[in-house]
Amino acid sequence: MQHPLSIGADIGGTHITCAAVKIREGELLLDTLSRVAFSHEASAETILQSWAKALNDTLSKIEESQLAGIGFAIPGPFDYQNGVSKMEHKFKNLYGLHIPSALNPLLTTQNELPMRFLNDASSFAVGEAWTGEGQGFHKVVVITLGTGFGSAFTEDGVPVVSGDEVPKEGCLWHLPFKDGIADDYFSTRWFVGEYEKLTGQKIPGVKDLMDKTDTDAIAKGLFLQFGQNLADCLAIPLQKFGAEVLIIGGNIAHALPLFGSEFRKGLEKAGVSVKVVVSKHSEHAALIGSARLLDDTFWGRVSENLPNI
Repeated sequence: MQHPLSIGADIGGTHITCAAVKIREGELLLDTLSRVAFSHEASAETILQSWAKALNDTLSKIEESQLAGIGFAIPGPFDYQNGVSKMEHKFKNLYGLHIPSALNPLLTTQNELPMRFLNDASSFAVGEAWTGEGQGFHKVVVITLGTGFGSAFTEDGVPVVSGDEVPKEGCLWHLPFKDGIADDYFSTRWFVGEYEKLTGQKIPGVKDLMDKTDTDAIAKGLFLQFGQNLADCLAIPLQKFGAEVLIIGGNIAHALPLFGSEFRKGLEKAGVSVKVVVSKHSEHAALIGSARLLDDTFWGRVSENLPNI
């Protein structure tokens, strides 16, 4: 391979994280990690300068001649094929902007770098399927549980976003569930809201609730309920896809020991047989997955299946 390295960049609403990755091996180079905070509500200029600052820091630690380009894990709606933001709820000041044209001039490189884009949850799944817990499996499903409910379905490492086997674009968050949609039940705000409803007490987040489970029956019960709910939500999609392994990422993944038994029991009751594991790469999964986009062969397979947004 002429260029052995690429940069993976994970774009969140409050920060960008990036690092160089060996394209052939999928090995993230930890000493090239960079992270810069910003607000998605900032001006386009401020956001792009923040991205450039992080990317330039990583660029300063590698030889440009070794670099194939930059892959971005970025939320949607986004025109992933052409690199144009279509988001209005987040990053509204980037709406309609062609990111490569706007960002390349801010980088400390001699030449314009190729830039490729993929949904953040899909990038996470690509990283896990490639060198993480999904390695060696044909059909892999990844969910991320945190401030929101992310999901992706991959077959032989490539995201599946259409067809009868998966929900549209591989997304589960918007599916009807109980009195609302799945995102209402499988995110931090569900735990926070339910605990306050039952006790009148406000807690900052799921970690605080985890710490209470030894002495607080209500806290313990919420994790059991969460596991049952998750099984009810995922049983049919997992079965329909023929998933061999379900990989859980995001901050709530750390609570798997508290909800895993109920979750597995619920899946078993529904006749679903799937291995359930916590992400191997954690927050690095999306960096590894997005960096792989600079492998031309892989990009050829992925770009054929990009969501039509």
